[in-house]
Amino acid sequence: MKRFGFGRLRFRRGMILVLAMLMLVLAGCGGNSGANANTEANNTSSNNEAGSDKGTANAASAPVKITWWHSMSGAGEKAINKIVSDFNASHPEIQVEAVYQGKYDESLNKLKASLGSASGPDLIQVYEIGSKFMIDSKMITPVQKFIDEDKFDLSSLEPNITRYYTIGGQLNAMPFNTSNPILYYNKDAFKAAGLDPENPPKTFEEFEAAAKALSKNGKPGAAIAIYGWFMEQLFANQSAEYVNGGNGRDQAATESLLASEAGVKTLDWWKKMVDEKAVANLGRDTDDTDSAFAAGQVAMTLNSTAALRKMVDAVGGKFEVGTGFLPRPEGVKEGGVVVGGASLYIMNNKPDEEQKAAWEFIKYVASPEVQAEWSVSTGYFPITKAAYDQQVLKDNMAKYPQFQTAVDQLHASSASNATSGAVMGIFPEARQIVEGAIEEALNGQKQPEQALQDAAAQITDKLKQYNETVK
Repeated sequence: MKRFGFGRLRFRRGMILVLAMLMLVLAGCGGNSGANANTEANNTSSNNEAGSDKGTANAASAPVKITWWHSMSGAGEKAINKIVSDFNASHPEIQVEAVYQGKYDESLNKLKASLGSASGPDLIQVYEIGSKFMIDSKMITPVQKFIDEDKFDLSSLEPNITRYYTIGGQLNAMPFNTSNPILYYNKDAFKAAGLDPENPPKTFEEFEAAAKALSKNGKPGAAIAIYGWFMEQLFANQSAEYVNGGNGRDQAATESLLASEAGVKTLDWWKKMVDEKAVANLGRDTDDTDSAFAAGQVAMTLNSTAALRKMVDAVGGKFEVGTGFLPRPEGVKEGGVVVGGASLYIMNNKPDEEQKAAWEFIKYVASPEVQAEWSVSTGYFPITKAAYDQQVLKDNMAKYPQFQTAVDQLHASSASNATSGAVMGIFPEARQIVEGAIEEALNGQKQPEQALQDAAAQITDKLKQYNETVK
């Protein structure tokens, strides 16, 4: 009986081997259908075998390959490459290739050029002002689909970050690199000017007074770069909407509100300080303003939270860097900041397995461990609340305590359409138009209100043209 049982066992094993070899032959001859048969065989093996047999079956399947287009250079690209490398090592069934596609505008233009072909990405990083275009393009699968299917816990993410990308009742993209603007100031210069170094200006009026006190021998005490993002933020900090239609969130925006009370008040304040030589106008390049601050030539400026480490390191101990909330007009009680940066979109022209693989990668990127490392490496906010419990981020916060200001400001922002951020399909063009208007006003070519009215008319016209194309 023992001998007969052994023979049956040997026969059974032989048949399994023959079937396995047959499956390999079919996979080699049958193209896609063969690959599907091989996958089904592996799935069957995974269901019927345990432990190491499951790993062997999965290893026999070719990994799902996905391409991620991004726009991060320098430290950001290094951090991305590490994220991808670590993911690929821990997820052999999925392999991600990260490809730098130039700055945000360049990457988006390349995406448009790839439509209708298989050359585009599975996953793409798009700046926040490209959100409306991405939705209207019908090129994406909203991440909400995978969130619902996977029962992913959205409460683990920062609500004041996910609010920006939640449009039409769903989260369309997963936030990735996130920042907002804060006030940077020179504590040593504050002391020398008789100002309280632990009490930075909180209002337009206090900022103006401090800038005048910091000015010496006709040299301005502060500088603000001509950056459209700052105008957007100063609107939100007054709880003012930038476009109609509930800031473009309740319905498609048809009109720019740039010349509203909030806009005129902001640009009047800005121009007055420039005219009085309390604030320097160093142009549109934020690097020029950053350099002036780091060199001690000006004692206050506005900049992104993502620039904090770079700013502190550039100062190099020449003086102590302080940070404060973005100022708002006196008497304004509600408001806050809008997140900047970019998010990750899953393209819908790819097979389901690739879209699901992209979602698996997104979940990995959103994990507390990865978000903590990402924040430390780049200076961007972690999108996941639990990232602050990671030791590496705790150590970084101790090294750069100024970052706490950014976190506190994010959490203090009230929830509204204004602070969620404006939504419009022509946002990149609109930002350029706004910068032109600021430039005209600061250079004395137009009065602030007229400059804003002219810019608003241009933006409104472009909104009309855009809306007609997406009907």
